Amino acid sequence: MSDLPRKAVSRAAKLASLPLSAAGRATVGFGRRLSGQSAESVTADVQRRTAEQVFKVLGELKGGAMKFGQTLSVLEAALPEEVTEPYRETLTKLQESAPPMPSRTVHRVLAENLGQQWHSSFVSFDDEPAAAASIGQVHRAVWHDGRDVAVKIQYPGADAALRSDLNQVSRLGKALGSMVPGIDAGAMLDELHDRMLEELDYRLEADAQDGFAIAYEGDPEFAVPALVHGAKHVLVSEWLDGTPLSEVIAHGSKEERDRVGLLYVRFLFSGPERAGLLHADPHPGNYRVTPDGRLGVLDYGAVARLPEGLPPSIGRLISKALVGDKEEMLEGLREEGFIRPHITVDPEGLYEYLAPFLEPAATERFHFNREWMREQFNRINDPRRPGYSIGLKLNVPPAYLLVHRVWIGGIGVLSQLDAEGPYRAEFKRWVPGFDGP
Repeated sequence: MSDLPRKAVSRAAKLASLPLSAAGRATVGFGRRLSGQSAESVTADVQRRTAEQVFKVLGELKGGAMKFGQTLSVLEAALPEEVTEPYRETLTKLQESAPPMPSRTVHRVLAENLGQQWHSSFVSFDDEPAAAASIGQVHRAVWHDGRDVAVKIQYPGADAALRSDLNQVSRLGKALGSMVPGIDAGAMLDELHDRMLEELDYRLEADAQDGFAIAYEGDPEFAVPALVHGAKHVLVSEWLDGTPLSEVIAHGSKEERDRVGLLYVRFLFSGPERAGLLHADPHPGNYRVTPDGRLGVLDYGAVARLPEGLPPSIGRLISKALVGDKEEMLEGLREEGFIRPHITVDPEGLYEYLAPFLEPAATERFHFNREWMREQFNRINDPRRPGYSIGLKLNVPPAYLLVHRVWIGGIGVLSQLDAEGPYRAEFKRWVPGFDGP
């Protein structure tokens, strides 16, 4: 690839290839079963090939398509193991890597944003990318003052490509969502559309990262890279060494996973109070465990600006539900706009639907794991159970969209971590209005 593909027709064709190819592989697999091959081996091979193509297409297109893949990877803990296993490695790749831009393209973007003499800003600059993001890639360099830095560079044409991706993937949402049952791809894409367009201007991200860095400067538990320089399509931050969270998920000991899970929750909950900001992109690719044991947090392109902190209504509503005051919980959700005035909702069914949000705060300690996550998704996606119809009646108000995204994504990551810890204490410490048992 010489550049990020920009033509809508070309990108739409690549995205359309996902469900079409999946259908073709399923047909071939059926033929192989008729020829005597075992259903298990054929299914595993079809799923592996589909996963490989998902990574190839979404990874090469980057932009909104890759962001869609990253969001799916956060929620993979909810899927049945026989579906998840062939996808897990591929989706993890989406969190950590993507095909790189050529050096000449990188240099052109640097010249446009830092000036024709951009080389003078660095003692050294590594043309080989160290990591990839959804709309850019990261290079390691040494700033002119001797600091090791990470230089995030946006892919040329990301704006047009992103808009095209989001339009095309929205049309394919149902087909793509069918690859990962239980995910409301349409709702997820609607929310991603608005947030991703904001991420195109790295100056907004620079402002958010600077806010977090100031609030957490010198913190013994968290590492936020200091902002060095911010331009529209180039962002320079201090370099942060560490072990990717995906590695902790895959190979960490129980003690390591429990500790990281608690820090993960503490960072997400404390941001609104300490910085007036909520980090709203919870997938594992944005987190590192530093050599000194802190939780390092990267990528501040998606944030919710909450100068007054988290809305107190969240804590109050959870507290009402935990003490069994289901009618008041229902009325509170109606007042906040989660239930429209003309909609009738059964309080018991609503309580069952919201159980995934409530259980971690119901006891002193809670154990997130894949089995629990799958049970929650089965519970709210089974038409035979009362929670299923509740989901169709709920509405997430605009002011809560990012909070909702973080909450769902965070639960997914904690379930991947298989983390156990005293999460109710974190609720009490950081969530305004929460005074549950």
